[in-house]
Amino acid sequence: MTYEELVKNHSGDMIEKLVTWVISQEKADIHFDFADEDQWAIISMHIYEEDKEISLRLHLNDVYDLYFGYYDDDDEFFEIVHILTEEEKKIIPEALRKLMKHVLDKEEGVRIPSNFLGK
Repeated sequence: MTYEELVKNHSGDMIEKLVTWVISQEKADIHFDFADEDQWAIISMHIYEEDKEISLRLHLNDVYDLYFGYYDDDDEFFEIVHILTEEEKKIIPEALRKLMKHVLDKEEGVRIPSNFLGK
């Protein structure tokens, strides 16, 4: 299976993996970022030994996407972005959705105890 197929066909599993990993950490960081006219709140996990990143981003107008970045064998970096459906959004814990919205609205990141996100 290619990474594109993984992101497209198994996004729910990837979201659950990200949330499970974040909750297992002592603290969680939700960052604010922007480029040109776009801005978003983002929470990420990095798999350093595999040169991969999985992120969940909230953009304006309640648009969530799943971001997957990776390096291939030639050290080229690739990014795959999948816009979440309404069903996929329901996988995200409500506390995490509220905090991501707060970060996006305030344009300022937060660090919180990770166990708060599972509520």
